[in-house]
Amino acid sequence: MKHLFIVNPVAGGADKSADVTRAVRAAFANRADAYEVYVTRAPMDAADKVREDAAVCDRLRVYACGGDGTFNECVCGAALLENTAVCPFPTGTGNDFCRMFGEEQGLYRDLDALLAGTEHPIDLINCNGRWSANICSVGIDARIGVGVHAYSALPLLGGKRAYITSAVVNILKGVNQRMAVQIGDYRAEGEHALLCVCNGRYYGGGFNPSLSARPDDGVLDIYAAKGVSLFTLARAIGDYAAGRADRHPEIITHLHGESVHIEFERESVVNIDGEAQYAKSVDMKLVPGALRLIVPRGMRFFDDPAR
Repeated sequence: MKHLFIVNPVAGGADKSADVTRAVRAAFANRADAYEVYVTRAPMDAADKVREDAAVCDRLRVYACGGDGTFNECVCGAALLENTAVCPFPTGTGNDFCRMFGEEQGLYRDLDALLAGTEHPIDLINCNGRWSANICSVGIDARIGVGVHAYSALPLLGGKRAYITSAVVNILKGVNQRMAVQIGDYRAEGEHALLCVCNGRYYGGGFNPSLSARPDDGVLDIYAAKGVSLFTLARAIGDYAAGRADRHPEIITHLHGESVHIEFERESVVNIDGEAQYAKSVDMKLVPGALRLIVPRGMRFFDDPAR
C-alpha cells in the first residue's frame, strides 16, 4: 500500500509543504509502507496525480493537505476507484467538509489517527462531470461563494467573516436570478434566490443549511429559495445559515432527491465544494458509494445513523 500526501502550497495563504513533509517523515519513521509527499503545481494537478498513482498501486491512500478545494481535487481523482481511499488533512482556510463531524472533526488533523483509520464508502454528487463530496449551489449563494476566496485572503476576514463580506457585496448587486428547476416531481420556473444541494452539511466558511445530511444515506438534502426582496432575504438568511430554513416555508422549499436539473437564461456560476464552474445547464446526480473515505481511528460518526 502507498500513502500519498497531496499538498496545495497556496492553501491557507502560506506554503505548508515543509511542515507536512516533517510530520509525514516522523510518522513513517517506523512504518514499512511506501509514502510520497507531492506538492501540486496547477489546478486539478492533484486529480491527475491520484489517478496516475492509482493505476500502478494495489492500494492507495490519499491525504488532501490543504482546504476544501484540495480535498475536492483528490476526490475527483479517486471517484469510482475501488483501490483508492481519500481523506482531508486540513492545512487550508476552508475545511467545511470536516465540520460535519462535529466534536470529532479534529481527528482529521491527527496523522496517527488517519494512518490507523478504516475506510467507509460515501456518496458523491456528479455535477456536470465534476465530483462533489459536500455541497453544490447556484444563485446568490454561488456568487457569494466565489467571492469568499478573494475576501478570505484579507486580514481579519477568514472563515465566516469572509462569507458575510462576500454576501453583502453580492446582495447589493442583486439577489435573484431566473432559472428553471426540476427535482423529481418538483418543477419551478422563475426568479430564485438560490438552490443548495447538500451531500454534507457546511459550506461558505461555516454556514450550516442542513443539520441532518449524511454523505452515506443515498439521498440529497435540497433547499430551493424563490425570488425575494433584500429585506425578506435578510430576515431569513440567519435561520437558513443555522439549519432552520424550515421556519420559512413561504420562501424556502425543503426537498429530498437524487438528481437536480437547472436551466439558466445565460451562463451562470455553479459552486462545487467551493470551486466555481460556469454553465447554462446544470445536471447534478447522486452516485451512491462512489468514494472510499478514510475514517480516522476513534471516529464514531458513521457508526450511528442518527448523527
